[in-house]
This record gives sequence, structure tokens and C-alpha cells, in this order.
Amino acid sequence: MIAIIKAEQLKWKRSFIPKLLWLTPIMTLLLSAVLMGGTFFQTGAYNWWYSMLLPGALTICCALVVEKDKKMKYHSLLALPLDLKKIWLGKILATSLWLLLITIIFFIGITAGGLLFNHSLPLTSSLLSALIIFLTFLWQIPLCLFLAAKLGTYLAILINLVANIIGIVAFADGDLWYSYPFAIGARLLCSTLGILPNGLPVPEGSPLFNNSVILPGLLIALALFIMISFLTAKWFQNREAK
Repeated sequence: MIAIIKAEQLKWKRSFIPKLLWLTPIMTLLLSAVLMGGTFFQTGAYNWWYSMLLPGALTICCALVVEKDKKMKYHSLLALPLDLKKIWLGKILATSLWLLLITIIFFIGITAGGLLFNHSLPLTSSLLSALIIFLTFLWQIPLCLFLAAKLGTYLAILINLVANIIGIVAFADGDLWYSYPFAIGARLLCSTLGILPNGLPVPEGSPLFNNSVILPGLLIALALFIMISFLTAKWFQNREAK
């Protein structure tokens, strides 16, 4: 599996995927610095990050991961003496490592920015928030790979962005957040960052501060990651029979 992941990452070298690693966090931090500045730099950056820029970048990454193989109608993969399920899981794991790296870069940048503006979130809260974002976005990787493979880049980006926006606007601060997977991350971040999905502070005494939802939310997200990875790997494996 490690060899498959390395081979997958090797295919990315001349693509836009490595550039996304740096451009997306930098764009987010600059946007927050210009529009929010000072006191609200970090909370603003987190809000822009999980609501718009990371979902967009992750979907583009997933689309690029399958684009080259899709153009060749997967003939190069079908010719390999490897289980297609393993190849698909390798794509998922390679993209998961990309998500981890971009999360680390964003966390370093937002921590440095907080020190620069002399107004930082507690380091533990910021670190926990970054971890929540990573874990609650993992399940979108196999989903976006599948959407890109089936529907193409533009439809995959549109569907995932709209789904994320609906989750943030309609479900994240409600009682049914757990029923809509795209809302899970935003709901958990209310308790760690103290900001609503619309960027406003969580009202004093609000149940949204209750951090007992964090563990159940993460377990739901990880269960979805495992389930969707397995289902999409089975779907990809069936190409052998065609």
C-alpha cells in the first residue's frame, strides 16, 4: 500500500495539487488579514477555511487525482497486476495525507498570524479545531473522488461546495446537525472556537458551547470515512469486470 501511495503522489508532481497545499492556506490567511485583521484574524480565518476555501481546494484536489486516469479511461490502471480496490484505497490515503499536510500548514500560518496581530486563540483550542477540521473532512475524500470520477470536475466541485454551504447555513447550529454529515465539522467548531458558522460569536450560555458533542461527532465522521471508502472501492473494483 505504501508503494501505491508513493506512486500516486509521484503522479501529482507536475499537477496543480502541490501548489494547492500552499496557495489555499496563504489565500485564506491574507483574506482574513485584510477583511478581519487584528482581534478577529484567527476566528475569521478559521471561518473562511472550513466554510469555503478548504472544501473547494479538497474537491479540486480529488478531481485532479482521478483526472489523468479518467482521461485514459483507466486503461493504465487496469493493466496493472494489482487489485483495483487497493489502487482506489491508495488514492484515498494519498489524498488524506495531502489533507493532513494542508491542515498543518494552515495551523502553522494561523498560529504565526495570531502572534503577529498580538491576539491569539488558546493554542489548545486552535490545535483541537485544526484536528476536528482534518477528521471531519476525511469522509469527503472518497465521496469527492467518486463524484469526480462519475460526474467530472465541475459538477463535483459544485455539488460538494453547495452541500457544505447547506450544512453550515441550515444544520450546523441546529439540533439535527448529526443527521447531515456536511454540518458536523461546523457544529463541533462552535464549541472549540466560540464562533457561529456565520462568523458571529456564540451567545453566552448557548448550548453550542457544549463540548460533549465532539467525540460523537468525530466517531460519526470517521465511520462515514470507512464506510464510503469501502463502498467506493467496491465500485471501482467492479471496473475489472467491464
